[in-house]
Amino acid sequence: MKVGFVAAALACGLASAGPSLASEASKPSVTPHQTVVSDKAIKARVEALLAQMTPEEKAGQLFIAFHLSPPPKLEPFVEKGIAEGRIGNVLFVSDPAHANALQRVALEQSRLKIPLMFGFDVIHGLRTIFPVPIGLAASWDPKMVEDVQASAAGEARAVGIQWSFAPNVDIARDPRWGRMVEGAGEDPYLGSVMAAAQVRGFQGPAMGTPNRIIAGVKHFAAYGAALGGRDYDEVNVSDSELWNVYLPPFKAAIDAGAYNVMSAYMPLNGVPATANSWLLTDVLRDTWRFKGFVVSDAGAVGNLVTHGLATDRADAAVRALNAGVTMEMDNNINVFSELPKALAQGAISQVQLDDAVRKVLETKVRLGLFENPYADVRKAAEAIADPERRRLARVAAERSAVLLRNEGAVLPLDHKTLRSVAVIGPLADSARDTEGPWVFKPQADGVTILAGLREKLGPTVRIDHVVGVGMPRRLNGSFIDPEPKAVTPPIDDTAGIAQAVAAARNADVAILVLGEKREMIGENASRASLDLPGKQQDLLEAVVATGKPVVLVLMSGRPLDLKSANPAAILEAWYPGSEGGRAVANLLMGDTVPGGKLPFSWPRNVGQVPLVYSRLSSHAPYQASLRYWDQRGAPVWPFGFGLSYTRFDYEAPSVERTTIAKGERVGVSVTVRNVGTRVGDETVQLYVHQRSGAARPVRELKGFRRVTLQPGETKVVRFELGPDELSYWSSEARAFVQDASAFDVWLGGDSTASARSRFAVVDAAQDGGKPVAP
Repeated sequence: MKVGFVAAALACGLASAGPSLASEASKPSVTPHQTVVSDKAIKARVEALLAQMTPEEKAGQLFIAFHLSPPPKLEPFVEKGIAEGRIGNVLFVSDPAHANALQRVALEQSRLKIPLMFGFDVIHGLRTIFPVPIGLAASWDPKMVEDVQASAAGEARAVGIQWSFAPNVDIARDPRWGRMVEGAGEDPYLGSVMAAAQVRGFQGPAMGTPNRIIAGVKHFAAYGAALGGRDYDEVNVSDSELWNVYLPPFKAAIDAGAYNVMSAYMPLNGVPATANSWLLTDVLRDTWRFKGFVVSDAGAVGNLVTHGLATDRADAAVRALNAGVTMEMDNNINVFSELPKALAQGAISQVQLDDAVRKVLETKVRLGLFENPYADVRKAAEAIADPERRRLARVAAERSAVLLRNEGAVLPLDHKTLRSVAVIGPLADSARDTEGPWVFKPQADGVTILAGLREKLGPTVRIDHVVGVGMPRRLNGSFIDPEPKAVTPPIDDTAGIAQAVAAARNADVAILVLGEKREMIGENASRASLDLPGKQQDLLEAVVATGKPVVLVLMSGRPLDLKSANPAAILEAWYPGSEGGRAVANLLMGDTVPGGKLPFSWPRNVGQVPLVYSRLSSHAPYQASLRYWDQRGAPVWPFGFGLSYTRFDYEAPSVERTTIAKGERVGVSVTVRNVGTRVGDETVQLYVHQRSGAARPVRELKGFRRVTLQPGETKVVRFELGPDELSYWSSEARAFVQDASAFDVWLGGDSTASARSRFAVVDAAQDGGKPVAP
């Protein structure tokens, strides 16, 4: 979405869940959720509606309009458009009473009384804020991620939202790109698993499941490969990269039942994605059999003129519809309103227009909107107040955190001996930054890290809080800025660092909370540097120089360059959400053991990017970490890395058969033991390498499982490999292929796992299936 649209929204102020329109109009009778069960009945209902609709009413169903005014005001453009049937869907309404007021306009004033569908950016929660998606991916726990998005869907549906503009399943291999925070990182396998989990969470087992909403998968496709990591810039990727890296998470989301796909802004290999018929029709519908509807990103249809593809708005509307876009999203500029004229002129056919409208109407029928169009204001308040959501938010933040460093076992802190703590940094007591980006209305009950520590440690431990340094302002405007525009006094960084050093020297341990403010990441928040913003690096180095134990808690959605600073411990907390402070306190004090793993490779500095573990061998692979003459080329921490407060040992993996024929599957297992003194979680990761037949990555993730082990406990973790895991898209064959080849297989705790075995895929089975030694 574009920056100006949401800036305007926040200038007006988005609605809360409170009963600000609590009149009789906001208290409609609510019938039980019902859906039409048979496809035949759905089609009959839709065809009957289509037969009554004018071209203008049809175009209205293909438009979702921004509604930015808080209640009780109803924007004249939106209210009039709904009444006249020119607007069939609305974005940015999160107050159930406000949604009901708009719905009444559709049901009482429009000619055909087709209910509205409400969409919203439910990225990582609505009222209860969960960790940002990159953090959720770091949990390597798809069941938990599914539960998180199911909870978010329940809140959203309760307030009258039926459609989420999430999940973002873009693979991101350049951390300069700000929207890395919304996805699952660099790997297509992990990204695919997380994409499917989020779709299941949002939608449930089927479209129309009570208390669930439509999953809106975005941005189709390869948006994360923007040139130079610059948001909205062009994308140029090979067919091999597209099919093997960027498309798999979208395919996984479609296979999981996603009913909506959002087209991307940028040109893909020279063709704007919103007018790319190969992408939206040949791949999405003809190859993948997608049955849902496609929405443009905000203003992307009109932008076809900006791209130089379309001559004017009318041409843009025709090109987008022809390519496969079903619905246009824009801020009070309905480019699809040109479609009736295009129909009259023969630029589009009646079949094309009706097919697009049919998809939208079928969606509304499957959602049960015709039977149950209104939100129940009282039940919405009850749903939001459900304490289970806060518990889940805390657990998600705990399971998402990644322990990157723990020299001298400084963590966990010992509550019995701890007497004083210095909590330092500009993010330590910032509730807004703890929630992270894509939270349109800050929540008053979010727990900061400082507050969480104070609650956890109680009055017996002295806590001194020092901000230390200020944060720089962006050169351009932020995407969203709901914070008050009050003038804050400038911070004297030099004096602040001196105060921080004094506090650290007077404490048993210093906890620094550093990173990026939430407006420094997300949409339109790309960076040319990965350095800590402002004077945070100076602050970090000065506090480390005191010689006191230093624990660095990072809040970020991408890797940051810490240069030569070596705090004793580093915990990547991401933007942990509403319960982030309590979660971090539990982790630091050892009430919970960190078990998250990195969803990306952590580069040493911006000069290394993009840096991925799944590179090709290329020339002189033994020199892979020596490509730069002035520094090591290896990452600081590899993909899949994460420490614990305990340790895990792996035995040599066992492959159940020496050879398998193409199309067959083989079992691979490994024994892992907790050799420490604490219970802990380990994510067992399986990587493969195809030795011949094509130039394939040195390692590729093809399986993982997060397991809990008691001290001394041993578990055997088993995986299966078959055609889905061992095939790839071949640039030579122009198709997916499975080669006969020897395969290496590694199992361990990150992408540098050393426990190895092997097997072979052959054209026909060649032995009886004896186990293979490593």
